[in-house]
Amino acid sequence: METLKPYILVRYGELSTKGKNKRRFTQQLAKNIKRQIDGLGDTIVRAGHDYLEIHLDESHISEALERLKSVFGIQSYSPVYKVKKNMAAIEATVLQLLETEDLIGQTFRIATKRADHTFSLDTNAINRKLGQAVVDRFKGLKVQLKKPDITVKVEIREEAALITTKVYLGAGGLPVGTSGRALLMLSGGIDSVVAGYLAMKRGIEIEAVHFASPPYTSPQAVQKAKDLTKILTKFGGDIQFITVPFTKTQEEIKEKIPEGYLMTITRRMMFRVMNDLCAEREALAIVTGESIGQVASQTLMSLDVINAMATYPVIRPLITYDKLEIIQLAKDIGSFAISILPYEDCCTVFAPPAPKTKPKSEKCDYYEESIAVSERVDDSVKGILVENIKTVGSQTELEEMDDLL
Repeated sequence: METLKPYILVRYGELSTKGKNKRRFTQQLAKNIKRQIDGLGDTIVRAGHDYLEIHLDESHISEALERLKSVFGIQSYSPVYKVKKNMAAIEATVLQLLETEDLIGQTFRIATKRADHTFSLDTNAINRKLGQAVVDRFKGLKVQLKKPDITVKVEIREEAALITTKVYLGAGGLPVGTSGRALLMLSGGIDSVVAGYLAMKRGIEIEAVHFASPPYTSPQAVQKAKDLTKILTKFGGDIQFITVPFTKTQEEIKEKIPEGYLMTITRRMMFRVMNDLCAEREALAIVTGESIGQVASQTLMSLDVINAMATYPVIRPLITYDKLEIIQLAKDIGSFAISILPYEDCCTVFAPPAPKTKPKSEKCDYYEESIAVSERVDDSVKGILVENIKTVGSQTELEEMDDLL
């Protein structure tokens, strides 16, 4: 019997709706996939109109299937087998594939698509013929059309027939890099890393910006933020990590601003810094992990006063999420265990006991007259440290990170 050699077929999902721009999206997806499966030997990634094909050595198929789970822009993917477009070859391949499955107590169905309408049998006839062949060969296997244990997919194309018994759900969304670049305000807590993940899911390339205030914040807090950034690299490749020195700004705010306005003025100063960094880094937007009403600085009134300082669009992916939903997402992407490590960021270290939930814009303007705003912003921007956080390529690397926690 002929040895079957699979390749991986990737289905686009949302990319199929992009019309004349589709080629740009599929090419970016192909680039992202190549990066994700780097190190798995010689690979060929070929983007077509409706599907993308990944050809690599069969010994690396399992690892490639695992890595593809984290690539945005994929609806689903399968290891497929291309055979000659005749019923004898198709039937033999279906039976050979099922022989590798544990069939005890299982149900199945045949699902055929016929792109080549000149093929001698229609889809119903193909389903019946293949179904009968399977039942005759595997006596304990039963047909079940709704929610079977095994679905054998057969696609009759112009050039050949494609067969698979496995369909893996993709990450969905758009390929990272198709929606421009934004700067993520990454605190080190639960929310901001999840916001970064959701922004990346919409095709946004991110750079992570972390505000540090040593000696009030520790080196461990910065490392924690870097570890969270490394989690995000799994979904979009290397990420630039930008540490912003913020000690002088926070000391001056603490000294000169009334306690109730400490958080509001701090956030306004952060957004001023972010404006300059966006210009310098050629970013199009700012991403934050804010959620309405979660803390005092995230009431609508506070957000309005703080947002007034932003000269770039502010994207808040979590704005309507509650905390339990955010925590679940953090667990899903693998960031939760790192986020809850007890290393505080600059916002929590300097948080006042009773911050204003309804700050007034005119009072903010008045209080800020006592601060050297331009000088503090310039010092922070000039003092940034930029580091490249390398891509996490496999589940093994993530598990090694967990072992260090």
